[in-house]
Amino acid sequence: MKVKQLIGERLKERPSDCQTESHALMIRGGYMKQVANGIYSQYPPLRRICQKIEKIIREEMDAIGGQEIQFPVVLPASLWEESGRYRSVGEELLRFSDRFGSPLVLGMTHEEAAVHLVREYGQSYARYPFMIYQIQTKFRDEARPRAGLIRVREFAMKDAYSFHTSQEDLEQYYQQCYHAYERIFARVGLPQVITVASDSGMMGGSISHEYMLLTPVGEDSIALCPHCSYRSNLEAAPNLLPSPEQEELQALTPVETPHMESIEQVRNYLHVDAAHTCKAVVYQKRSDSGYVVVFLRGDLTVNETKLTNYLGEELCPAQITEESGLCAGYLGPYGLHAQAQVLFDRSLQGAVNLCCGANRTGFHYTGLCMPRDLPEVEFFDFAKAVEGGICPQCGRHSLTISRGIEVGNIFQLGDKYTRSMGMQYLDENGCLQYPIMGCYGIGIGRLAASICEVYRDEHGPIWPISVAPWQVSLCCLRADDQEVRKAADALYDCLQKQGIEVLYDDREIRAGAMFTDADLFGLPIRVVISPRNLKNGCVELTTRDGTVKREVPIEQAAEEIHALIHQLYGELSSHVR
Repeated sequence: MKVKQLIGERLKERPSDCQTESHALMIRGGYMKQVANGIYSQYPPLRRICQKIEKIIREEMDAIGGQEIQFPVVLPASLWEESGRYRSVGEELLRFSDRFGSPLVLGMTHEEAAVHLVREYGQSYARYPFMIYQIQTKFRDEARPRAGLIRVREFAMKDAYSFHTSQEDLEQYYQQCYHAYERIFARVGLPQVITVASDSGMMGGSISHEYMLLTPVGEDSIALCPHCSYRSNLEAAPNLLPSPEQEELQALTPVETPHMESIEQVRNYLHVDAAHTCKAVVYQKRSDSGYVVVFLRGDLTVNETKLTNYLGEELCPAQITEESGLCAGYLGPYGLHAQAQVLFDRSLQGAVNLCCGANRTGFHYTGLCMPRDLPEVEFFDFAKAVEGGICPQCGRHSLTISRGIEVGNIFQLGDKYTRSMGMQYLDENGCLQYPIMGCYGIGIGRLAASICEVYRDEHGPIWPISVAPWQVSLCCLRADDQEVRKAADALYDCLQKQGIEVLYDDREIRAGAMFTDADLFGLPIRVVISPRNLKNGCVELTTRDGTVKREVPIEQAAEEIHALIHQLYGELSSHVR
C-alpha cells in the first residue's frame, strides 16, 4: 500500500475532545472518524488491525472446537420475551418496530439467538457438548459513551456460546476457554491482562470472570490483594470490615442541626468521625417507583450492582416528595415511618454511638446503638469494598483499588436461557433435561484501543507485530531523486513478493512530515532510503520502539527485514502459554 493512495488524514494537533490517548491517536492518525456519539467509521489502518485481532480469535476458538456462525443484528422482540429480558433489561436495549408494527430489537448480546439456532439440533444427548461463536456488530445504547472505542454504542464483538449436559462438563470447557483467552491476549501483545471475579449482571449465571487490563484510564474498579491471588471487580467484591471497637454506650439524643442536610455538614458541626455516622441513600424502583432506603456507615458508598442483584430489579435515584414520608436530608433508621423498603448494610452491624438523621427537619440523633435501638433488623452487604479493606481470601487489611479496562468476559450461565426458552434434550435414560450454557465475549474495537493505550509514546502508537496494520513502513526520502526512488521501488516490490506487508511512503514531502506520519502509523519496522545512506550502499533499519537501529547493505535489506519480523514474532510468542 502507498501512503499517497491511503484514504484518511493525519492531524498535527491533538483533538481537544478526546478523553484518552488511544482516542486521540486514533483520530489524529487517521484510524477512525466519529459518525455520532459512540459510533465510528473505520479507516483502513484500524480495519486491518481489527481483522488481525479477529484472525487470532478465530484460530483460538477453532482450536477448542468452536464453530463459527452468524446471527442477525436485528432480532424479533419475541425471542427476548421468551427469555424474560425484553422487559428486565433497561434502556441499553434498543427497541423499535418495523413497518408492519412488529416489535424488534438491535442485538446487544445473542444468548436468545444462540438458543433459537440450536434448540432443534440439540434434542439428543449424543450431540453434546458443542460451542458456536460469531464475530458480529452489536448495539448497546450506552448513556455515556466515552474514550473512543473503549466505551461505544455500536461495536464488533466475538461472542461464543457452549452447550453441555452436566455442570462438570461445562466447568471443564470453561477452563479451556479461560486459557484460550489468555493465549489470545498474549498473542495480541497484552500478556499483562489479568482475570478477576465479576458480577454476572444481566447475563445471569453464578460464576463469571472478566479479563482486565489495569490502566488509569479504565472505567472499571478492581479490588486486588498484593499478598494473595485475590482479584475481583469492585462490583462483586465483598466489603469486609473489622468488628466495631468496644465503647461506652451513649444515650440516644436528638440534636438540633439547622440547615445541615449532608453527612459532611453534620460531622463537621458535631465533630464526629465519618465512621461514626449512619447515612441514608434513597432510590426508586423502575418497575413501580417504590422507594428503597439503604442505611450504611457514613464513610462508605453503596454498591449499586449488589443492591440491584439483591432486589432483582433496576433502580434510579429517588425524587423525594412530601407525600413519601421521607424527610430529605434528615433520614435515619430510628423512628422511620415511611412507605419504603428499608435495607441495612452490614457495616452497621454491632455499631454503637452513631450520628444519624432524626426524621424531622433540622434534627439528628447522636448515640444510636444498633443492637439496642434496632435489635430486629437484618444486615446485608450493600457497600463498595474500600482501599485497605479486609481481603476475603487471606484476611489481611490489604485490599488495593485499581482502574482497569474490561477486554473480555466469560460466564457460566447454567440453564437460565435454555429453561426459559424451552430447549430440552433426551438423556441416555430417555428423560428430558435442560442443557446448561457458557458464554464468552471479547470486544474487538475495545481490544484495539486497549493495545494502543499500552503501546504508545508521545509521537503515536507502537503496534505489536501481530496486530500492526502493516509490518513495515518504507520511507523514501527525496522521492524526486531518481536513484533513491529506483532503490525504494525495487525494495518495495521485493518485500511484497515475499508476502511482507509494506506501507510505502514515496510522497515528495519533507523528511519531518514523513516521519511524523510514520510515527502515527506506529508500524513495528521502519526502513529509510535516502541519498545519504544510499551513497553508502545501505538502508536504515529501525524498530518503532527504538530497540533496533542499524544500517544494513541494500542487497541484504529484504533478508534483514524478514529476520527482524521473525524475531519480533518470537518475542511475542514467548508470552503465549
